[in-house]
Amino acid sequence: MKVQDVMTQDVTMATPQTTLKQAACMMRDMDIGALPVGDQDRLVGMITDRDIAVRAVAAGKGPNTAVSEIMTPDVKYCYCDQELDEVTDNMADIQLRRLAVLDRDKRLVGILALGDIAISSDNDCATDALAGISRPAADGGIQPAA
Repeated sequence: MKVQDVMTQDVTMATPQTTLKQAACMMRDMDIGALPVGDQDRLVGMITDRDIAVRAVAAGKGPNTAVSEIMTPDVKYCYCDQELDEVTDNMADIQLRRLAVLDRDKRLVGILALGDIAISSDNDCATDALAGISRPAADGGIQPAA
């Protein structure tokens, strides 16, 4: 089974200039916890609800702060034509709950979340990914949410 068979295709992107308030409203309205950040059709970052809480609110940044100030610029991704079991093994290894999905031209075409994997017909992939994602960090610390 390929990533494109189970990924969420209807993806909304924020821009680097989107404010934290706008991003939070987008997340609320779509009932999601992460938004890819794009600049002219290219993925440049990812922002999560946890980023807003920890990197912005806890640091005293206001609602008009640009997403670019707190987003994660080092976005982990996979390709839509990769095998699902290969990608879920990688998600478990790097302990991520979601990955941006790109086509071979490196344009965003979807998001692959643990929930997408869980409702696919390949339950072994979901079990393996969850087990890896949920394991304690090697250093005993708490892993940041992705």
